[in-house]
Amino acid sequence: MTEPIVIVGAGQAGVALAAKLRALDYAGPLILIGDEAVPPYQRPPLSKKYVSGELDVERLLIRPRDWYAEQSIELRLEQRVTALAPREHEIALSDGTRLRYAKLAITSGARPRSLPAEIGGALEGVETIRGLADADAIIPQLRTGMNLVVVGGGYIGLEAAAVTASKGMKVTVIEAAERILQRVAAAETSAYFRDLHQRHGVTIREATGLDRLVDQDRRVAAVTLRDGTALPADLVIVGIGVLPNDQLARDAGLLVENGITVDAQGRTSDPDIFAAGDCANFPWQGQRTRLESVQNAIEQAEHAAAVMLGATEPYDPVPWFWSDQYDVKLQIAGLNRGYDQVVLRPGKRPGSQSVWYYRQGALIAVDAMNDALAYAFGKKALESGKTIAPERAADPAVDLKTALG
Repeated sequence: MTEPIVIVGAGQAGVALAAKLRALDYAGPLILIGDEAVPPYQRPPLSKKYVSGELDVERLLIRPRDWYAEQSIELRLEQRVTALAPREHEIALSDGTRLRYAKLAITSGARPRSLPAEIGGALEGVETIRGLADADAIIPQLRTGMNLVVVGGGYIGLEAAAVTASKGMKVTVIEAAERILQRVAAAETSAYFRDLHQRHGVTIREATGLDRLVDQDRRVAAVTLRDGTALPADLVIVGIGVLPNDQLARDAGLLVENGITVDAQGRTSDPDIFAAGDCANFPWQGQRTRLESVQNAIEQAEHAAAVMLGATEPYDPVPWFWSDQYDVKLQIAGLNRGYDQVVLRPGKRPGSQSVWYYRQGALIAVDAMNDALAYAFGKKALESGKTIAPERAADPAVDLKTALG
């Protein structure tokens, strides 16, 4: 290739794709474009150890600052791609320059959903956590004893609640659905984390709709719920999901539906353009799927890199996720989409347990709370295509190694 491979989006997927190209001996020009001033960094720790002060920026970086030059990767920061012209194999950047490419990868990630401005979503003191700037905006506002309201009882919201409650703040979590984690976990996992947060002083309000945010001098001062309840709020953190950053692809005429549509090899509707990570919607187990995880960002990007250089295998992951809340590590293997049976397995240590998901008798996912062994055997079963029978998974006297066979 005489023209470079260009990667748009300097996050986990973008770095993984660039690193894999070099590992596969691609020696041609390689450009990685990011819209932030900081080199690519890890996002999951932002709502945990970065906000809590346990990690600084340098320890967030995915690769050391000098790695890019060592790998002959041109890292262009503080640049946005403003237009993509597939026919001309060209992109336009926010500084006015245009770049030609041989192949292009879009690893633009996702952005947090915001509350509507008409109900107070644009007030000062209403924050989301997705990027470093978001976390940096939140940290100076935190103080012991303040009233903090978290809108959204998913993993991001609960992680934020755990960190802030641990720092002595009065935290209330508002969840519009019938229970926290309803979209992503079974009732047994929801119950575990509800109890965990309540034991740490967090108030959980489920099946509770948000009416509006009340301001005082343009800053949020209270939250009004649909049942008429008013909660004092010195700070509101919004964790109501994310939207894929697919506008660039949409404007360029590529197929887009809940993310950038790619085939099993990671190609978009243009054979020289690929997409990977949170922004990509790919075929998996007979359904269109978009996975929001570090594991998928890395593995899908690495797979796309291999395809760029001639590989043909389809991308077939075993998804895994994690969440840290207080002293609990949640590890998830698989995807519980379409489960019709759940069994609960007590762990060997106090406070440990696992939730096993089945569809038509086949194991499809495991949630393990402080139970690394259950996670390891569940993940191994999924990777090997084997099933640990529900009655055996539920029996703590059964050795999972034996059950796996």
